[in-house]
Amino acid sequence: MTDHLVWIAVGAGACVAIAVVAAVWMLTHRRAPRIASPEEAADAAERALAGFDTQGAVVGADGTGALAIDRGGRVAVMTRAGKGIAVREVAWTALRSTAAGILIDTGERRPGQVLVSGVDALDVRRLAPADLRRLVPEPRRA
Repeated sequence: MTDHLVWIAVGAGACVAIAVVAAVWMLTHRRAPRIASPEEAADAAERALAGFDTQGAVVGADGTGALAIDRGGRVAVMTRAGKGIAVREVAWTALRSTAAGILIDTGERRPGQVLVSGVDALDVRRLAPADLRRLVPEPRRA
């Protein structure tokens, strides 16, 4: 082997090592896709649910969950599903306020329970229609 071929082999080995390190770094440092804005969430809800006319939307602090409410009082919950956004319509009674945010039980295996982190009950009330009482049944007293 000549000196020229040795340098070519060393250069090729260095290129392969750099490519492997770059691939490992990209695989380990990938960020989960996020719902970027309330506008993106509102648009996804309007495209996915027939007749949905968004009055307001909110995205969780971590961007993994979102909530939209339409003018008729319908509620849509959203999560990322690959490159798209999965949208489900849920009842008002599926929303529950927790210390971490609003927890929504979709009643389905996927997406299951969705946490809209950093959002509280007051934020949801601001989004809701003025006549919210007709949408949520009063608890019965014994």
